[in-house]
Amino acid sequence: MGCPFRLNLHFNAMHKKDSSPGASASRRASSYALPMQISGLAVFLDIDGTLLDIASTPEAVVVPPCIPVALKRMSERLDGALALVTGRPIEFVDRLFPDAELAVSGLHGAEWRDGSGNVGRVKTTSEFNAAKLRLRQEVGRWPGVVFEDKGAAFAAHYRLAPEREMPLRDLMRDFAEAVGSSWVLQEGKQVLELRPRGRDKGDALLAFMEAEPFAGRQPLAIGDDVTDETMFIAANRLGGLSVRVGEDRRQSCARYCVASPSDVRAWIERASA
Repeated sequence: MGCPFRLNLHFNAMHKKDSSPGASASRRASSYALPMQISGLAVFLDIDGTLLDIASTPEAVVVPPCIPVALKRMSERLDGALALVTGRPIEFVDRLFPDAELAVSGLHGAEWRDGSGNVGRVKTTSEFNAAKLRLRQEVGRWPGVVFEDKGAAFAAHYRLAPEREMPLRDLMRDFAEAVGSSWVLQEGKQVLELRPRGRDKGDALLAFMEAEPFAGRQPLAIGDDVTDETMFIAANRLGGLSVRVGEDRRQSCARYCVASPSDVRAWIERASA
């Protein structure tokens, strides 16, 4: 069965193709023990649901005190070849992990900061900004729906109001049409988001892998949601490792799985010690 996700991955001749069965196939992942020997790896980590437990609202996430230090230590052991690849904006990531000085791809690959500190961002339009304001006003009248402003993206979380899912879908589809083809409607775990079109987490991984300190290493991609599937496929195609977090039995392009974010955090602490 082919992977049931639309992909926007761009490979060139320098990328090692993985032609093994199931390289991009959707299947059930096998249980996996994350490697303690990390030399030679390039590590790519999602945040929500992977590194941190999912919270009831975006601002309610909790960062265990040991994790920023452990991430920085792991990055140093990898000579900087560790990147956070997330739907969050870079500014929010820096608030979560102050002083960690990590490479980051935010907004599902639409903005990035490389290992040298160079930053790239997407510019918004007047139509996009108007839609963002309208959504903020609309969901303010819907108890339990949480608006999230990500700069060049915006989202509505309905985890606390699942009965709002269908009217929220209709509203977000209207906004997707209004803002034009430069943005795309993205679904996640009880969240709907308008994000920039044209890049995804798989593109982010590939871009990192083309430059130092990531180039020449084996990628290890760890994530939990549908937005991480392109990252799994990119890692697989480069002969790397792909690991889904969580015990749900859905089909995934990840080859391996671990049970929970606590397993990922425990691995980071042990492997970076």
